[in-house]
Amino acid sequence: MSTSPLDLACEIVARATKHGADAADAVYAGGTALGVSVRNGVTEELERSETTDLGLRVFVGKRSAIVSTSTPDPAGFDMLIEQALAMARVLPEDANAGFPDGVELIGRVETNTLDLMDPTEPDATQLLDRARRTEDAGRAIEGVTNSAGASASWGRTQVALATSRGVAGQYGRTRHSISMSALAGHGTAMQRDYDYHSTVHLADLDAPETIGASAGRKAVARLDPVQPRTGVLPILFAPRIANSLLGHLAGAINGVAIARGTSFLKAHMGKCIFPTGLRVIDDPHRQRGLRSRPFDGEGVQGATLDLVADGVLQHWLLDGRSARQLKLLSNGRAVRGASSPPSPGVSNLFFAPGTATPQELMSDIEEGIYITEMMGSAVNGITGDYSRGASGFMIRNGQLADPVAEFTVAGNLLDMFGRVQVANDLSFRFGMDSPTVRIDAMSVAGN
Repeated sequence: MSTSPLDLACEIVARATKHGADAADAVYAGGTALGVSVRNGVTEELERSETTDLGLRVFVGKRSAIVSTSTPDPAGFDMLIEQALAMARVLPEDANAGFPDGVELIGRVETNTLDLMDPTEPDATQLLDRARRTEDAGRAIEGVTNSAGASASWGRTQVALATSRGVAGQYGRTRHSISMSALAGHGTAMQRDYDYHSTVHLADLDAPETIGASAGRKAVARLDPVQPRTGVLPILFAPRIANSLLGHLAGAINGVAIARGTSFLKAHMGKCIFPTGLRVIDDPHRQRGLRSRPFDGEGVQGATLDLVADGVLQHWLLDGRSARQLKLLSNGRAVRGASSPPSPGVSNLFFAPGTATPQELMSDIEEGIYITEMMGSAVNGITGDYSRGASGFMIRNGQLADPVAEFTVAGNLLDMFGRVQVANDLSFRFGMDSPTVRIDAMSVAGN
């Protein structure tokens, strides 16, 4: 008997319908990961893990239940199915339960056309070499006084989905990563900063020396910070921080939040929420994308969407259930795990770049702040009120100046979105990506 992930998922679904389920689907998620970390040249961690999870969801009328196992042996499938059916029969009905309506499902898909699998598999010795080279480069930067550690990792995951509607799809993904956190200064004046990179293919990964040196330079640049004055100032968000704005947008246009009425954007479909010309794109089919996928968690292929086009909100993020609640159709944004039901989410989400360089974006600012790190979060998804701690650098007369820390930036996300300006420095590094972003007239609480 075949034990491939897709065959296992298909088999348990077929058995579930024979046992009396009106409908069923199954998700297989398995993976292998290897990671190492070093600090000051000494190995601190070396860990390898292998995980296998198979989840089954059954429907009995409008009732459903999910069970999962980490030992997907076909010999135990019948008992698992009976447990799921017994649970479903006693749970309350959900009028919105079921597979997506009115959309085309994938059928059988076993080929990976998105180039998400790298056959290169490093061993622990190779990863330790990468981590040490990363740390050595960081510690070699003048002004760096210590290391908070460097790491290197590799992982491979396999996903399979089968449903009683004929969906049978699988794909795999690999990931290579390196990171470092460097310290500069001494005692209470010590500052820390970091850099990291993660890619699907090793060939796309930055050199360890590049990441380490970047972390070291960033830490040294933060020495001797001051507090900015309290006031209303223009703010620039560095790309690694600006992508958090996309996260807030994704949460606000999530179909579940819209159906519940708990989003500050619930009444803004078809309205201009960003400046004219701005685009926000979600692309599940980007080649070698960190969050790319050939189909979503319900077997919908899903198209690339301009969630925001010319500043206007165009789409909610919808899976089958939230679409049914809103009397719409799924747009293939379902994400799920083996032990959880589908819910709406994003894939490769990004701001389309602008035309100005980051330097040009700040050139007319007499006094402002360039934020490189944020901490804490007081963001209200219902009202859009926004307040976060931050650190970075002053902008004076169009140039980066002295480092600043221990201040708070605040505003309202709807107002902030309406003032977003984007630079041209978009780089796909995080799965949720943004160029440098400028937002004028934000409240700063400093000294």
